[in-house]
Amino acid sequence: MDLLPTPATQAGRDGLAALLSRAHTAVIGLDFDGTLAPIVADPEQARAHPDAVPALAALAPRVASVAVVTGRPAAVAVRHGGFADVPGLEHLVVLGHYGAERWQASTGELTAPPAHPGVAAVRAELPGLLERVGAGQGIWIEEKGRAVAVHTRRADDPQAAFEALRVPLTDLATRHGLIVEPGRLVLELRPPGMDKGVALLDHVRATGAGAVLYAGDDLGDLPAFAAVEKLRSDGVPGVLVCSGSAEVTELAERADLVVDGPEGVVGLLRGLAARLG
Repeated sequence: MDLLPTPATQAGRDGLAALLSRAHTAVIGLDFDGTLAPIVADPEQARAHPDAVPALAALAPRVASVAVVTGRPAAVAVRHGGFADVPGLEHLVVLGHYGAERWQASTGELTAPPAHPGVAAVRAELPGLLERVGAGQGIWIEEKGRAVAVHTRRADDPQAAFEALRVPLTDLATRHGLIVEPGRLVLELRPPGMDKGVALLDHVRATGAGAVLYAGDDLGDLPAFAAVEKLRSDGVPGVLVCSGSAEVTELAERADLVVDGPEGVVGLLRGLAARLG
């Protein structure tokens, strides 16, 4: 049996106690890449940890909602996560593209607004920009529908390529009304007003949650951490969980609880399900 770890902060301990005592009103928010799924060189090969879906299926019926909050298209996260048609996941939603898309496990329904026109314009200009900048071999462009991501993980010098691309990609994004979101050796160009904090906050408030837990691993999860901190200031207890990584330290410094990557997240989910069983 997985033991339920104790948060290092008083706010985290209070949040966990509230979550356990009022689980039927709790929202469990989870990032996908790096949290439910290990980080891999090719994003198309990312898959949820093999024990993630069973852990979620054990936990989801015991809480108000489990929300996977991701920058990926919702349909991609559903496919890579293996979330469709799983008994026990009726309380699960996937908030894709930072909440612009919503997939509901109970119905299989996907809702999404029209795409921002700047994304298509950026997509058309990116190959020429990368050639002019000369960032090196191994740069990978990920098509995300409502966003475009440029990965440097497979470059000869991943960090140098990342730094070389920050300014030109920011200039390109700005010209087309987009913003750049940096991550773990990735720069994502996407519309403004889309972030995991907005998505999580809207979902928690719509659910009427009495407690919230959010787990993430990357810079894009900082707005979700801020949302939990905002909810705590409004009287909704919460727990901040970092899916540990040596590549990103900002989340660990703000987290109430740090676990060992997706394996640790799965253990936490199983521990919660066992306590609530």
